[in-house]
Amino acid sequence: MIITLTANPSLDRTIELAAPLARGAVQRATANRQESGGKGVNVCRALSAGGAEALAILPGHEDDPVLTGLHSAGVPYRNLPIAAALRSNVTLTEPDGTTTKINEPGPALNQREADALIDLVVELSDDARWLVLAGSLPPGLAPDYYAEVVRAVRNRHGDRAPLIALDASEAALIAAIENNAAPDLLKPNAEELSQLTGLGVGDSLEDQQDLAVEAATRLLARGVRSVLATLGSKGALLVTADGAWHAQHPPITAISTVGAGDSALAGYLLAQTRGASAPDCLRQAVAHGSAAASLPGSTVPALHQTTPDAVTVRVLASTHASPNHP
Repeated sequence: MIITLTANPSLDRTIELAAPLARGAVQRATANRQESGGKGVNVCRALSAGGAEALAILPGHEDDPVLTGLHSAGVPYRNLPIAAALRSNVTLTEPDGTTTKINEPGPALNQREADALIDLVVELSDDARWLVLAGSLPPGLAPDYYAEVVRAVRNRHGDRAPLIALDASEAALIAAIENNAAPDLLKPNAEELSQLTGLGVGDSLEDQQDLAVEAATRLLARGVRSVLATLGSKGALLVTADGAWHAQHPPITAISTVGAGDSALAGYLLAQTRGASAPDCLRQAVAHGSAAASLPGSTVPALHQTTPDAVTVRVLASTHASPNHP
């Protein structure tokens, strides 16, 4: 079982434009779609589409459109009832794949609701293999909320605690690393790696790789076991105590990049839970992310829509550490 926590879920509306976005003008859309979203929800949707046993945990009233959307899609979930409506996000996609997102802040959670959400995660993570903490935090939650979740789960379950994957940004990301709650798997992009370590992003692929490997290595020294860094069209990196690898898919026609990183994380977890090696976990992550980017809106790919055999994986570095990786 893989469990995901989405503290700030959303109803994601994607509007496809027939021409480049023109500020101040009136434009007609060629298509639109609506899906339940938020990073953890997207990961759970992709895991379910890949045949994994997964469960999404999120706040929201039972009749909220986000939850009814999950029910209609057959995605398992457990919700913490709250009175306020969940947020909506709007994405505009242009013909060349350029994506513009407008994200609402989401409803505020009070302390009682915040604590109850942690209790629900602790309860349902018993016997889970992975716990994924993903996405932004809603108003009312402190930046170290994910760190609180990690400590609560590990304190309750001890050696039986699930492996923990974290995909967050800005203050929530920094707080988790700095509050003795390092995840087993961290999934940043290049900008988020820079936020964590102060290293630059780099312009060329070679510079990005060098900086990302250096940044990930610093994070390993702070307790993170594996770093899966997505680099957009330039592929992704995986850095563990055993080494570092870069993987890239042949060029695709990008329709929407919304949720591509979430699908990449799901692809990694699908491969890892089936016993794949570190390079093959990275291969499936890139295959999933590329497939997602070629689909409209925040549509997640099924396994048969991914092409891992087309992904090229290169070894960048290696160590003599234990061969285990999460």
